Amino acid sequence: MKELVGLAGIVTGGSSGIGLAIANTLASAGAIVYIISRSGKTKEGYPESLSGTVHIKGDITNSESMEKICADLASRHGGRLDFLVNNAGATYKCPAETFPEEEFNRIMEVNVSSVFRMSQLCYPYLKKSSFKGRIVNISSMSAHLGFSQVVPYCISKAAVCGMTRGLAVEWAQDGICVNSIAPGWFHSKMLDDIMDDERGAKILGRMPFHELGNTEDLGALALLLIGPNGSYMTGQDYALDGGALAYGY
Repeated sequence: MKELVGLAGIVTGGSSGIGLAIANTLASAGAIVYIISRSGKTKEGYPESLSGTVHIKGDITNSESMEKICADLASRHGGRLDFLVNNAGATYKCPAETFPEEEFNRIMEVNVSSVFRMSQLCYPYLKKSSFKGRIVNISSMSAHLGFSQVVPYCISKAAVCGMTRGLAVEWAQDGICVNSIAPGWFHSKMLDDIMDDERGAKILGRMPFHELGNTEDLGALALLLIGPNGSYMTGQDYALDGGALAYGY
């Protein structure tokens, strides 16, 4: 099915992993997907992006540059955009008591401030979408569960959920749906950066399926939220986690 034919939007941090999988799924459904990343291309070792995707080199923490990029992309589609997927993120592994202030600030800038700013920049174009504009933020299990040595990341992703709810309420009057997806554990560079054998065993042990997920499932969920059947879904955080949040003892 090509339910997104004629639609166009942005995926940040889509040069690999979750962002690339989401971008490819949206493009396969007929959308024009502008992938904004620091490299401006697919990272080595990952499959190429599909036809319908356009890679753009950009730093989401540079508001002036992003404002120009968003305006240019919208101008290609009559001054509108139909969706924004805020996927780009940053983390750093360190005990909380010695966590460097500069790393804390960097995580907040990328994961919170830039997500809010990108939403602001795309707002005037999203409200011109003919079928309801969509924002999909990528949150995390860290928004709901505490994890050692990545406390600022947990803080930032909890903030993303709060932002999602607030924007959903405020921008509903403008015909914009705002939701977030909380991935469980999927293969990604960010996960590899903080994962060791001991941590991996703990992670897999605390979910019913005891296995990492497939990023294609994340793409399918994003497609549901952005597609024609997602127009009554807003203000929610959808966990795709192998049952982790449901797992008791």
